[in-house]
Amino acid sequence: MFLSDPPQDPAVGALYEETRSEHGFVMNLVRAWAWRADVHSAFMQARNVLGRETTLSKREIAVLNAATASQRNDAYCSIAWGTRLAALTDADTAAALLRGEETPRFTDRESALARWAAVVVRDPNATTSTDVEALRAARLSDREIVDATLLIAFRVAFTTVNAALGAQPDRELADQAPAEVLQSVTFGRTIGETPGPVA
Repeated sequence: MFLSDPPQDPAVGALYEETRSEHGFVMNLVRAWAWRADVHSAFMQARNVLGRETTLSKREIAVLNAATASQRNDAYCSIAWGTRLAALTDADTAAALLRGEETPRFTDRESALARWAAVVVRDPNATTSTDVEALRAARLSDREIVDATLLIAFRVAFTTVNAALGAQPDRELADQAPAEVLQSVTFGRTIGETPGPVA
């Protein structure tokens, strides 16, 4: 990461403890976000509201996040969400998505969502009503289309902050990923070594 660790205060300590509890270590990206722990908290709350109230399935959310991260050439979130998608499908399916390939293991809805993520990431001003009709044809409701687009936008924002500030994918994260997922992530920042401990 290009930044030093932020000064310790209760908000920073709480954020570190939260990520330790969830992942077993303090993620590199959290060290960057900890400079604005309040913004990180608000951002996560907004994402959690969306996740709680959507009718998109866990697999569909994983498809959207993995597809968005890979289209952004973001190694960090591609490894994280590729690993989650592999657990919900299989490693070869997740790896194919990260490479931008079609996979027969996806439902019509999942394939449509992966294509939508690619279009939105590439150029949101280039989307057309035909693109939206393709989502409807896959039996996605208008609310689900909005939810999917919000998930893509949140992931774009998250990857932008992480990558711009030099946050490297965690060695611990990579160690948990299937080999097929790691082999498909040929872009973005390289896997980092475990940094020193934080208080």
